[in-house]
Amino acid sequence: MRRLLSILLILLLAALAAGAAGWWWTTQPLALAADKVEVSVPVGASLRTAAAKAVEGGVRTRPELLAWYFRLAAREQTIKPGEYEVTRGMTPGELLDKLVRGDRIVLAVTLVEGWTFRQFREALAKAEHLTHDTAGLSDEQVMQLLDRPGVHPEGRFFPDTYHYARSSGELAVLRQSLQLMDKRLAAAWEARAPGLPLKSPEQALILASIVEKETGRPEDRADVAAVFVNRLRIGMRLQTDPTVIYGVGPRFDGDLKRSHLTADTPYNTYTRAGLPPTPIAMPGKASLMAAVQPSGSKALYFVARGDGSSHFSQSLDEHNRAVNRYQRGIR
Repeated sequence: MRRLLSILLILLLAALAAGAAGWWWTTQPLALAADKVEVSVPVGASLRTAAAKAVEGGVRTRPELLAWYFRLAAREQTIKPGEYEVTRGMTPGELLDKLVRGDRIVLAVTLVEGWTFRQFREALAKAEHLTHDTAGLSDEQVMQLLDRPGVHPEGRFFPDTYHYARSSGELAVLRQSLQLMDKRLAAAWEARAPGLPLKSPEQALILASIVEKETGRPEDRADVAAVFVNRLRIGMRLQTDPTVIYGVGPRFDGDLKRSHLTADTPYNTYTRAGLPPTPIAMPGKASLMAAVQPSGSKALYFVARGDGSSHFSQSLDEHNRAVNRYQRGIR
């Protein structure tokens, strides 16, 4: 009997020791192959598979031990697939918590104000670890996949910095950008000043894209918008170079010639009255608001001073003097 009790006591002490060792292990930092290692958890992975993937990625422990802990601690919680970063000092509990929360590696791509849709697509094609699910598709096909069939893509995407998990697709980023522009444009249109010569949010978007391309200094946006609004009110042609350049398209080499200004295209605002048929770039929030809330300026003309700012004029004579001064160096 004593022998049996001794054996049971030894087994109990061994179990307690094993439990204490196991508890101690869960509170200790995981050994890693480097200061940071990356763990890829596939879709539908079990806790055992996640543990194995962690060890494959550089977590230095026995996969069965990590899997045992995951099963014990996870309870009813499930892990989420994706790419995860494990850093030096992280404990098994912190790793499990990261997998349960879906705290994946997040990357970012910045889409810049004033860019065209072509430039947006080029930036996405170069973005790190982004699945190129629009490669080879036309702009029309992309818009159809975004549930906007027949909508011209220019101006429809909001320029901003977008965050994404590894292996996310270009379409997912574009959808975020599209929805954000919808929201920003609706808010701007709701806040529009009374009496504008704009009939729809789409026209406000077109004007905002012109303001975006024509403004060299943020403080001038509302005045630039006022010039175009004033021209629209009196039926004067907008005569803005960026629309002409957009109409020339990828063939434009950076040198705007007189032949460009006289060649009629739907985007040539020297040969055609009113707004062009679509936006010419992706405007930011400031340009959207300037288009719907222009300043009270009566100016009909402006010319770049050469320092990023513009000189605004109400008369053609004043404008010509400003052109001579700032563009030709004639005082």
